[in-house]
Amino acid sequence: MLTKTVRSRFSHEIGEKVEGCTILEKRVIIPPVAAERRLGVYDYEVEVPPVVEKPRASRSSSKSAAAPRAAATAPNSFTRATPEEMGSVIRRVPGR
Repeated sequence: MLTKTVRSRFSHEIGEKVEGCTILEKRVIIPPVAAERRLGVYDYEVEVPPVVEKPRASRSSSKSAAAPRAAATAPNSFTRATPEEMGSVIRRVPGR
């Protein structure tokens, strides 16, 4: 059984579901104050359902899908990569 702690501002009871997980234990971190209309803060120890991993595609099938695009470019041609291809933050340089 795999567990994790979830912090919430809403009061739930043991056995209910929070973020798709079943509550096993409840701890009050900050008690609610009804006179000030302030919610409490609660920590819930929850049971995490087992994660079903998707089967990964083999590398040969992913290369065959990209092959037509790679064949269309000449070996000495250079194109700018899109943000999705770069996978990083693009920063703009101020003008001169």
